[in-house]
Amino acid sequence: MEKRKKIGIMGGTFNPIHLGHLLLAERAYHQFKLDKVLVMPTKNTYYKKMPDNVTEEQRIEMIKLAIEDNDHFELSLEEINREGITYTYETLLNLTRDNPDCDYYFIMGADSLYHIESWYMVEEIFKMATILVAARGVGTSSVLDSQIEYVQNKFDAVIEKLYAPIMEISSNDIRKRVQNGESIRYLLPQSVIRYIEEHHIYE
Repeated sequence: MEKRKKIGIMGGTFNPIHLGHLLLAERAYHQFKLDKVLVMPTKNTYYKKMPDNVTEEQRIEMIKLAIEDNDHFELSLEEINREGITYTYETLLNLTRDNPDCDYYFIMGADSLYHIESWYMVEEIFKMATILVAARGVGTSSVLDSQIEYVQNKFDAVIEKLYAPIMEISSNDIRKRVQNGESIRYLLPQSVIRYIEEHHIYE
């Protein structure tokens, strides 16, 4: 019997992708012995409108540059290629249908777990993926533990804690720094910084 593949999913707007994203994905890969991590830019989520000063193509190109030297990271255009609003439920439905030999591990920050009950078809999401929750400065560990226990009991979900160092880097802060002419060195891969500068993104 062929061994099932363990695939991580790291979704986000990645506007731009930064070292915090990459470190989280890398830690998930090693801690849970994944076969690979899909880095999946979102198109239009129901809760966040995309700004006009960056294109989909530019976000995709920055991801390609950021992960080009890591052979267990893979760009996925699963959500970018879909029209309209994208939902995690539909993404997992497509992936599990097309890849029945894979088990999926969905990476999220602790902040997302506190309002996951509002996600579309959340009960079905828990049936299709193990949730990997990274604590990123949201409450104490005991608060997060109680939220994990609450969600697990309510939805019969499988939730694991992802142990990654807290990096206070945000895409929003990076965009503001570029607008203000401040340094973004050591916040992103150098190749991504060069791309932002060459294409005058976020200025």
